[in-house]
Order: sequence, then C-alpha cells, then structure tokens
Amino acid sequence: MDRLSARQLYDNVYERMALRWVSGMRGESRALEPGVAQARRPSLVGYLNVIYPNKIQIIGTEELNFLDALDSRQRWEVIHKIAAHQPVALIVTKDQSVPSDLREVAEETNTPLWSSTKRGHELLTYLQYHLARMLAAKATLHGVFLEVFSIGVLITGEAGSGKSELALELISRGHRLVADDATDFTLIAPDVIDGTCPELLQDLLEVRGLGVLNVREMFGHTAVKTSKYLRLIVHLKPLREGEEVDAMTRITGDIGHRDILDVPVPMITIPVASGRNLSVLVEAAVRNHALKSKGIDPAQTFIDRQAHQMHRLPPW
Repeated sequence: MDRLSARQLYDNVYERMALRWVSGMRGESRALEPGVAQARRPSLVGYLNVIYPNKIQIIGTEELNFLDALDSRQRWEVIHKIAAHQPVALIVTKDQSVPSDLREVAEETNTPLWSSTKRGHELLTYLQYHLARMLAAKATLHGVFLEVFSIGVLITGEAGSGKSELALELISRGHRLVADDATDFTLIAPDVIDGTCPELLQDLLEVRGLGVLNVREMFGHTAVKTSKYLRLIVHLKPLREGEEVDAMTRITGDIGHRDILDVPVPMITIPVASGRNLSVLVEAAVRNHALKSKGIDPAQTFIDRQAHQMHRLPPW
C-alpha cells in the first residue's frame, strides 16, 4: 500500500480497538506513508511526544495528567504544538473524558481525534503490528504458491510449462494451495516474506482444458491455506534437445536464488521433459531443501567422500 489514510486506518481497526471518532472528521484524508518514519527519529505510533511527535499519538492517563499539571498558557501552547505537527490521529485511551480544549483544537485544525476503551499498551501493540503489515513492502509475482510438506513453495515457469497441472497433482497428493497465477507477497520482517492470495482468486485454480476449478469445493477445506511464508522457488525450465548439463550441476542440482523484495530466496530449476514425474521431483526438492536447512547436504557429502577416497589412492 502506497499510503494509509486516517479514514482507512479507522475503518480497519475501529471495531477491534473499540474506537470512536470524537472530533476532526475533516482530517480523514491525512495519511501515513511507508518509509517516512524510518528516515526520521519519530515512529509511526507511540505515546504523546511533543519533542519527537509520533504520527499517531496515544494519550493515556499519564499524558492527560501532564496536561492538567500545566497552567492555562502552557497547556494552550502544548496542545497547539501537538496539532501543528499534523499527526494522523490522536487517541485517548481507557474511555477517559476527552478535554474540551483538545476537542476544540482538533476540530479547528482538522486533526482526527479518537477515543478508545482499550488501554494504551493494547493500542500501541496492535497498531504497531497492523501498520507494519499495511505499510510493508509488497510485490505480486506470477506463479502458483503452495504449501508442500509445511514449506511455502512458489512454482514459476514460462506460460504452458505445466505449473497449474503440477499444482493440481500436488494438491491431489495432499499438499495445499495458497494462490494460483498471482500471489501477493509482503515483507513482514527483514528476512520473512508472507504470501497471500488476492481475494478475487481465492480457492481457484485454472488448468488448461479444464477451466477454473474450485479447490476448496473439490478437495475440502484442508486443501487450501490463506497464507504461507515463502521459503523456496521451484522454476520449471523446458529441456531443450541437445542441451548439455554442466557436470557439477548434475551433482549439486541447478541451485541458485532469486531476490524477492531484496530478500534472497533459494531457487531450484527443474528441467521439464516428457515422462518426468514433476510432482515427485518437487516433493524431493522440498525434502532436500529441508535437509539443507538442517545442515545436511547430500551433494557435499558425496564430494567429501570422493575427495577422501582420492587421498587414499596410492601415488602414481
């Protein structure tokens, strides 16, 4: 998402956070933008801070007591200083009475002012999580995204390479569909990419000759999954006649990586040819990836054994 307006944020969380819009309705277009807070000291959301104002200022009991302890001139200056920084919203916690001067200033400056029955730490924790996901870097990639042996696998390849047919066979073997054709990926942590299905494509798989299939209705609710972390990419590559395979590739496999949202994701390329059982090959690739994640590398074991055997041979 490029930006998140106060109205969009309110509509997304008001029920979960028991919010009520008190004042400043005309400021509903104020927006949060990804990357703004990271370039400056302030954060997207936090308790009332006049020196380094947050984009969303939470006003709890201590903050209201701080305002009450000021004389009338200081209080006026502080409240106007808060509004002058144009926060996306102010939130008064624990259903406390909203001061009339704060309400008036919010209305005059078009600053959204909300009230919540929740405690400050509940609002802070939930909003930090929610905003991190809503404003995170996103990308939509072409391919079929599946859960295979509890690992998120994106199957890619040229048009007509058999991605959907392969996905259908894997689903029939007990694996789960996340998304077909287009998957939305979100960077939810520095090295964690979460993949979800666009609402329009939910539960659907398009197979040439069969048309659009509803996987949930055909195979049951356990055959689909709403989201999964991306851990492996399997790329289907047509095997050209006469194409030679590098000797080392025959031992290690065609292993590489692809950068998704600046995160290197392991990728294995599987040659596609008549008679090859791709579903078995994908399952084997996923199992092998899981072994490598645990530090077990069969190819390296073979290379080490060969080197050891050569050292044992007598010199010429």
